[in-house]
Amino acid sequence: MNYTTQMDAARKGILTREMEITAKKEGMKPEELMELVAEGKAVIPANKHHVCLEPNAIGSMLKTKINVNLGTSRDLNDMDLELKKVEDAVLMGAESIMDLSSFGDTRKFRKRLTSQCPAMIGTVPIYDAVVYYHKPLKEITSEEWIQIVEMHALDGVDFMTIHVGINKQTAHRFKEAKRLTNIVSRGGSIIFAWMEMTGNENPFYEHFDRILEICREHDVTLSLGDACRPGCIADASDISQIEELVTLGELTRRAWEKDVQVIIEGPGHMPLDQIAANMKIQQTICKGAPFYVLGPLVTDIAPGYDHITAAIGGAIAAAAGASFLCYVTPAEHLRLPDADDVKEGIISARIAAHAADLAKGIKGAKDWDYQMSDARKRLDWEAMFNLAIDPEKARRYRASSKPEKEDTCSMCGNFCAMKNMNRILDGEIVNIYDE
Repeated sequence: MNYTTQMDAARKGILTREMEITAKKEGMKPEELMELVAEGKAVIPANKHHVCLEPNAIGSMLKTKINVNLGTSRDLNDMDLELKKVEDAVLMGAESIMDLSSFGDTRKFRKRLTSQCPAMIGTVPIYDAVVYYHKPLKEITSEEWIQIVEMHALDGVDFMTIHVGINKQTAHRFKEAKRLTNIVSRGGSIIFAWMEMTGNENPFYEHFDRILEICREHDVTLSLGDACRPGCIADASDISQIEELVTLGELTRRAWEKDVQVIIEGPGHMPLDQIAANMKIQQTICKGAPFYVLGPLVTDIAPGYDHITAAIGGAIAAAAGASFLCYVTPAEHLRLPDADDVKEGIISARIAAHAADLAKGIKGAKDWDYQMSDARKRLDWEAMFNLAIDPEKARRYRASSKPEKEDTCSMCGNFCAMKNMNRILDGEIVNIYDE
C-alpha cells in the first residue's frame, strides 16, 4: 500500500520503518505511536530525500527532544566551523539541527547537512530567499517566496518554519497593541516588512494550500512559526501572541486534512507563572499538535546566562506539555555562538528536557537518576563520570581539586555523609577528626 507522509501512512494503518525505529526508542508499541501520528499528537519529521536520517518522534507524551540552531552569518561565514558544531551537537545528544544560515552559499551548506547529518534538519525558507535572490526585500515576489519552500523540500529538510500566522489581520492587531519589543522573530519581522512595503497579503498564508502540496509531496513537517512570539516579559501572553496562535490552530486543521504533519512554535520570553497556562492554551487551540518552544526565557536581565533562563523555562514548559525545546546558548542576544557556547546550550537544554521527562513520568527516565544515585552511594567515581550528562566536565572538576583520600571529594573529606553512613551501617567505627 502506498502512502505520501508519515501521517498518511499512520491513518492507513501502514507501519513505516520510521515508526518502528522511533517506537523502539520510546519504549512503546509501534501501534501506539502510529495512533498518535495519525491524530497529529506526534510527528516524525522525515523528508523522503534525507536518506541518512536517524528518525525521532516528537510529542508531549514522548521523550522531550531538543533542537540546536546553527548556521553562517555575514560576520561569521565559516561553513566548516558550522559543520563541526553540527557534528559535536549530534554527539552531545541533539536530535535536531536547525540551519539558520543567512549568508554565503546557503544551499551548499544545507545539502551537506541533509547528505551527512543523521539528525532531523530544519530550516527557515524566509531567510534563504533574501540571500538567494540577491535583491531588495520588497522586490521578492509571492511566487519566489513559494519557490524557496519547494527548493528546501527538494534539498531534503525534514521540517520548515513557515511564518504563516502573521497575515494582514494579525499584523493590524499587532500595530494596535503597541508592544514594548515589537516583533523579535527574524522571519516574522522580514515577512511583516514585506507586507508593509508591498501592501500584499503574506504569501505563505495566501498560498497555504500550495505549501501543503509541497510538504505532502516530500513529507516535510510544517513548523508553524510564531512571528509574534513575545521578545520580553512585558509582551508575554498579549493579544498579538494569542491571536496568531488562534490562526495557527486553524492552519493546523487545514494541514491535517492534507495529511501534513505539524509542529506549533511558541514563546519566547515568558514569566514563570504564565508558562503552564500557555502550554494548555496551545494544546486546546491546536488540538494537541506538538509544541516547539524557544526556552521560554523566564527573565530578560541575564545576557551571557540565557542558557540558564531558558533551561528553567524549558523544564516547566515541557513538564506542562511542550514537546520540543530549542536550545539557547550563553551567546543569545549577544553574538553567533562558538563551540563552547553550543555545548553549554545543549547541556542546559538536555537537563531541562530530562527534568521534564521525570515530571511527566516518561518510561525509563528515572532509571538514569537511579543509577547515578547508586553510584554516588557506592562512591564509585568512574561510574558517576560515565553517567554524567557531561562526563568531560565532571572528570575535569574532580581532577582540578584532588582530595586527600580517593573515596571522598575536596569539599567534605572525612565529613562525607555517604562514606560515613556506609561505614556505620556496616557496623564500623566512624572517627572523623583523627582519620
